[in-house]
Amino acid sequence: MSRSVGIASRGPDPVLFWLGLALVAIGLIAIASASIEYGDWHFGNPWHHTTRHGIYLAIAASMAAVTYRIPIDVWQRISPLCLLVALGLLMLVLIPGIGRNVNGSQRWLPLGPITLQPSEIAKFALVLYTAGFLVRHADTVRSSWQGIAKPVFVLCLVALLFLLEPDFGATVIATGTVFGMLFLAGARLSYVLGLVGLALGGLVVMVWAAPYRLQRLTAYTDPWSDPYGSGFQLIQSLIAYGRGEYLGVGLGNSIQKLFYLPEAHTDFVFSIWAEETGLIGALLVIALYALLVARIMAIGLKAQRAHELFAAYVCFGVALIFAGQAFVNMGVSSGLLPTKGLTLPFISYGGSSLIISCMMLAVILRIEHALRAGGDGREVRL
Repeated sequence: MSRSVGIASRGPDPVLFWLGLALVAIGLIAIASASIEYGDWHFGNPWHHTTRHGIYLAIAASMAAVTYRIPIDVWQRISPLCLLVALGLLMLVLIPGIGRNVNGSQRWLPLGPITLQPSEIAKFALVLYTAGFLVRHADTVRSSWQGIAKPVFVLCLVALLFLLEPDFGATVIATGTVFGMLFLAGARLSYVLGLVGLALGGLVVMVWAAPYRLQRLTAYTDPWSDPYGSGFQLIQSLIAYGRGEYLGVGLGNSIQKLFYLPEAHTDFVFSIWAEETGLIGALLVIALYALLVARIMAIGLKAQRAHELFAAYVCFGVALIFAGQAFVNMGVSSGLLPTKGLTLPFISYGGSSLIISCMMLAVILRIEHALRAGGDGREVRL
């Protein structure tokens, strides 16, 4: 980068740090409540998932602490390597006998007692690679369609591997993130809109080509047409929202988590949270995400004004991932969007998502710390 490094003595941005910590704490509480009966029935231990989530939290905190110590210019140098590693893992998970198949999707690599989800790593790596590319080819990206051809090609390759798993939700988030980064980097609006049109056309084709996707879309538009089949999950989620009313039924008192709502502690944990804490609790989580994304975008704009473009684009990409996944997850559980298997960042049960989310937040904290120290006249290394 443009300035030499050394991390300043003051700690990370308190606003961003406490927002992340609040979401992590809510996640631990929500998972503990939502998974008690499921863990007791399937594992003979009501705290099975809570304990595992606590272990994931410890790993995530350790990885975030290490990530915070890594200068941003190091990430810029190794961003192509990160992408290659992510592509390798995405290919590895598709090999029969290596990748683990759960509910018809082959998205996980078993590593002893834990599993790794390469798509989470790939989204982070894609942000790093795209940010580096936008810095190296800034003028071309802003002036011609050839400038955006290479990152779009890389995106298509990653999206293809996602779809082979299949992971339709990760494909949507990755596509939206890269397109958003291109737009924020100054690519012509006409080019970005053209790409969005092509992507939407491709999504329509994929929906019609796969019966299960078309079934999900039909269930989303009218879940009551098949209340005990394709519409069951959404109906149970909507019942959870309705039972919560304004103040909720109280932590631990959810009825829908008693085997009515499948995946209550993973993709639909927000429904259980809304049932137990009501409209007030749901709005609290939404506000925390809105503040988190706004703060990350503000840091990105500050980096852009300081001409630290790689740092700025990484901030924009991470903000888009957090905002996109939170919006899609909440939209799915409330019936606003068709069903997709996307975690709620920092909250849903799942080690890979939690660890990568904490690492991405640590990268942003590092960027903010370095920018703040530089503003104080100290020598900083981004």
